[in-house]
Amino acid sequence: MKDIEEVLKSKNIRPTAMRTLIYRHMEKHKTAVTLTDIENTFSKIDRTTLYRTLKTFEEGSLVHQIDDGTGVLKYALCKTGCNCNIENDLHLHFHCNNCNETICLTDHKIPQLKLPDGFLAENVNLVVKGICDQCTQT
Repeated sequence: MKDIEEVLKSKNIRPTAMRTLIYRHMEKHKTAVTLTDIENTFSKIDRTTLYRTLKTFEEGSLVHQIDDGTGVLKYALCKTGCNCNIENDLHLHFHCNNCNETICLTDHKIPQLKLPDGFLAENVNLVVKGICDQCTQT
């Protein structure tokens, strides 16, 4: 695994202490996290700084937003080689109705959609809902 500072620098993101902490927190989770999840982990964090950090990560293709239908946006780290664009990097997301976790299924790609003339896609999101592998084992 690359050093976090190297990862941030590779995306042209200045590696501040707060960005490093947030990245490390997201990296240790296998599921998508909410703004509130991160905020609750770091009791002294300023919500504006957190939001700006996530926006910077998103603009640098380090994280992507997931709208899983729960009404709360979630964020997940992008995998190596991901560039989070509609043309060639769409994958499924799975939301567990039991544990309420949302997981990127990066090996399951969404096929390209041909829209009618005059339509321009800005975001594509496909969420499968059900029971995750962890919950089916319990």
